[in-house]
Formats: sequence, structure tokens, C-alpha cells
Amino acid sequence: MLIKIFGVLDIFIGAILIFGTGLDFPVKMLIFLAIVMIAKSSLGFWQDFGSWIDLVIGLIFLLMIVISIPRFTGIILGILIIQKGFVSFL
Repeated sequence: MLIKIFGVLDIFIGAILIFGTGLDFPVKMLIFLAIVMIAKSSLGFWQDFGSWIDLVIGLIFLLMIVISIPRFTGIILGILIIQKGFVSFL
């Protein structure tokens, strides 16, 4: 059950990365999502590729507070995390 909740979270975050990189998100929301993704990556102890993707996306959310992330980067990471979210439903 927890894996499916994390899968929904991955799909939601992927949609934010794909469609929302140019939008202004509240800073508190970006910090919360970054902390969630970094904590989720530490659950896998950074041993698999999915944990590293979670860590990178958490760091990207922290960087989105300070600088503008290129749209191409958001789309690529968004596709990766959405794919990871769909695989968690299998």
C-alpha cells in the first residue's frame, strides 16, 4: 500500500516538473516536496537507480527556489519520475 502511495506522489511530482517549471510555486511547497523526495530516496539507501532519481529531483526542487531550472531538464526528470510512478503500480 505504501508503494502505491509513493507511486501517486511520483506521478504528482512528475506532473509538476513537466507542466510547472515555469510557474511560481510557493517556496514552502517546494521545500516540503524536496524534503519528501530526499527522505524517500534515503529509504532505498541510494542503492538503486530510483533512489538516485528521487535524490536528484529533491535537489532540483531546492534549486528551483533559487534559480530557474531549464524546461528541458524538468521534462526529462518528469518523464523519469512518472515512469517510476507507473511501474510502482505493477
